[in-house]
Amino acid sequence: MAEPILHSAIPYTPSVERPEADEADTVKGLNEQIHDIQEQTAKDYGSAARGLHAKGHAILKGRIEVMGGLAAPLAQGLFATPGSYDVIMRYSTGTGDILPDAVSGPRGLAIKLLGVSGDRLPGSEGDTTQDFVMVNGPAFVAPTPKAFLGSLTQLAKTTDKVEGIKEAVSATLQVIDNALEAVGIKSPTIQTLGGAPNTHPLGDTYYTQVPFRHGQFIAKLSLAPVTPNLTALKGAKVETTDRNDALREVIRETLIEQDAVWELRVQLCTDLEKMPIEDATVVWDEEQSPYVVVARVTVPAQTSWENGTTDTQDNELAFSPWHGLAAHQPLGGVNRIRKPVYAASVKFRGDFNGCPMHEPRSPG
Repeated sequence: MAEPILHSAIPYTPSVERPEADEADTVKGLNEQIHDIQEQTAKDYGSAARGLHAKGHAILKGRIEVMGGLAAPLAQGLFATPGSYDVIMRYSTGTGDILPDAVSGPRGLAIKLLGVSGDRLPGSEGDTTQDFVMVNGPAFVAPTPKAFLGSLTQLAKTTDKVEGIKEAVSATLQVIDNALEAVGIKSPTIQTLGGAPNTHPLGDTYYTQVPFRHGQFIAKLSLAPVTPNLTALKGAKVETTDRNDALREVIRETLIEQDAVWELRVQLCTDLEKMPIEDATVVWDEEQSPYVVVARVTVPAQTSWENGTTDTQDNELAFSPWHGLAAHQPLGGVNRIRKPVYAASVKFRGDFNGCPMHEPRSPG
């Protein structure tokens, strides 16, 4: 079944993107909201944090092996030839506050490959990294940048609110989200505001949610756990009562004595109407175009978070889908606005903390 699907992959052309006329105004609004979040949290913490996904739960270091023998539409960009790269992975929760883990939210996974060569995206010239930014759900919270601005405005209003109130609200939203899901309804807005299930981050599959160039073609990517110590955690609830950093603890417990392996998978676009570039809420049908394995990530047993050390490493890292190869150019409105918004957020962190961000050359 895979061969016809691979052969029907849609070629990339610049015409697949259709920017909104007022996208610059949306970027301005997003920058203002992110700046307000960062300014408030910097005042609270004494140092600048990320505007979103501020709380890290793990920094992992391993290797990614690109597979050989891939079909031509899959063997594109950095996946064109077999190879091996050092990789850094960061698990996080989506809010701009650094909160107790009882306040849930979408989980993030940012991946940085090191020592990647090839033509670079504008703004990342001179670097040798390739970033993939993922979330534990197949579709984005909003269809367009303008709609995302509305969601972010709601989220920004919760910044700097009393933690106990946030925990109570999060618990209520989780009950509502569970009830909706029981009847086949998922609410990205509820999940973003704290109603996401509080499950083990290592048991989830993560998705880019939005499309990218895949060399001559167009694709989304995902990272799925494959070793039993990870797959056994799928859907496992994490007890957060009186454990502010429960997610750091459970990830550490899982990885401190056992290696872990994930598969990096590519889903090719085969129909621009059913798999749109500009509507980020559309889940691409896996029956029409399944995710296909192109690489494996192996993380040896390690300490995933050590207070006083990992915090420093976390603060020195920055991830953006615009750090990378031209062959993996981010596509669609949500990706387009990420470039200036992420850059502004990183600059705020660097300026406030007195330490500009630099792309790493080694895992450290």
